[in-house]
Amino acid sequence: MKSIKTSSAFLSALVPVIFLLILSGCSGEEKKLPYLGKMHFEHGKAVYPVIADFSFLDQDGRVVTNSTFKNKIYVADFFFTSCPTICPRMAVEMKKTYQAYSGNPRIFFLSHTIDPEHDTQEKLKQYAEHLEVAGNKWFFVTGKKEEIYSIAVNSYFSAAFADSSAPGGYVHSGGLLLIDTNRHIRGVYDGTDPGETERLIADISVLLKEEFKD
Repeated sequence: MKSIKTSSAFLSALVPVIFLLILSGCSGEEKKLPYLGKMHFEHGKAVYPVIADFSFLDQDGRVVTNSTFKNKIYVADFFFTSCPTICPRMAVEMKKTYQAYSGNPRIFFLSHTIDPEHDTQEKLKQYAEHLEVAGNKWFFVTGKKEEIYSIAVNSYFSAAFADSSAPGGYVHSGGLLLIDTNRHIRGVYDGTDPGETERLIADISVLLKEEFKD
């Protein structure tokens, strides 16, 4: 499968607030991450896209919704357990980030399978156990295929679809997405690049300072 680092939908919606970052740097204020996605104005205020409501089941059979991530920063991605190409590398980089914040209760992780027909709860449980990660911090979720694909494309601006010509039968983005406590996308990172993982780990620290003042 050809590695898709960022979907065309995401590229078209990507609107970093560069000007605001420049102003922040010039004024001596703490660095803030950009908001990503197509901005519009409501009552004179800039409004950015948010992750839509969702309800999936995780590797332990628990219902996972937006409320699971209330007051949490989280990193999201899309994968499937039988993926023969980029998924193993993505898991390595995601786990590095997980390990960097394993002791921080404000950071969660969310991995969506794009092959729910084969990635049963039991398979997701085995996958999580193989990675040796905590189920109350890193959620591997499954659900209806159309709902997973919809949230991938429309909320995370990520590619996710079946393709019989692709290795493993599916195509998906290799991005790791950083989501703030208000459901906004604040960063996207190549999940196969160790250098990008370092940037993600650093950006989480920046976002923690922005979101939590204590």
